[in-house]
Amino acid sequence: MPANTQLSRRFADTSYMSRRTSPPPDVLVPSRDVAPLPPDPAGERTNGEADDWLPFQRLDAYRIAKELVRRVHEAKITDAELRDQATRAAKRTFLGLCEGLPIEGQALRRKYFVEANASLHETLGAVDLAATIMALRQDDALAIQRLGVRLKKMLRALMH
Repeated sequence: MPANTQLSRRFADTSYMSRRTSPPPDVLVPSRDVAPLPPDPAGERTNGEADDWLPFQRLDAYRIAKELVRRVHEAKITDAELRDQATRAAKRTFLGLCEGLPIEGQALRRKYFVEANASLHETLGAVDLAATIMALRQDDALAIQRLGVRLKKMLRALMH
């Protein structure tokens, strides 16, 4: 079986979501070239009670998409039109991913990931343009770009 097919099946398998366990350790493994993500919500519990988080919220794709939105928002793009475009697109990326992750039907799941992927491209385009016209610091643009590339790979794997 080709490596691509194995990878696609591993990312498409959501059977762990119906159990009250964490996702397999090798699903959506973070890379080393981007700053560490915020703490994993899976580890946060209240008074020993059941998890306060849904299974899809424990995935790295979810956490990276959320970090992307935070970085775009905090980047404070000085061009109002590009700031609006980038923040809206980043939020659509995150929310599209959130809509698609819990769905078990392949076609509908893929639809949301395709939309999230398109919004991710819009986000990165707006950020790149903002950096080009000096409406955004280069280091902020690079950090957002790296997160976007990471998320893109995850979205592609989830789509297949």
